[in-house]
Amino acid sequence: MSFYADLHVHSRYARATSPNADLIELAWWARRKGITVLGTGDFTHPVWFGELKQGLVPAEPGLFRLRDELDRAVVERLPRSCRGSLRFLLSVEVSTAFRRDGRARRMHHLLYVPELETAATLSDRLGRSGNLTEDGRPTLAMDAGDLLEATLESVVTAPTRCRRTSGPRGSGS
Repeated sequence: MSFYADLHVHSRYARATSPNADLIELAWWARRKGITVLGTGDFTHPVWFGELKQGLVPAEPGLFRLRDELDRAVVERLPRSCRGSLRFLLSVEVSTAFRRDGRARRMHHLLYVPELETAATLSDRLGRSGNLTEDGRPTLAMDAGDLLEATLESVVTAPTRCRRTSGPRGSGS
């Protein structure tokens, strides 16, 4: 089975993101582009998490769909060719900031969880290491290895990119 997915998405609560990036608009654009699995982005942000709880309902295991009334609001604005099904996967990008070998390190990670309860538990845990209300992409004061250890039991995690602090293509160049 093949499908198109976009698993690195941000909500309107992330810096430098459209204020229109709500569930309805994200779903509309995903369907316009033929995407059938879309990451929710930013589930650690408390206000966005509330919107996810209100707007999504369980579909298949680990995936969600829009509530019927929201789905109708999306579908009625789409051409017939773009009205396929869309599923959501709970996701967030976090940045870890730490020192290793006397050097500052910063690493971005994508985290995926199967259930709203797991997302809430993880957000509580991560909130001890950073301000989750400040940005949809929170920066956590923890080592990347500690993040991996904290998420191994119930979360799929993947590094997105590493930032270089100097040198070719780094912020100091």
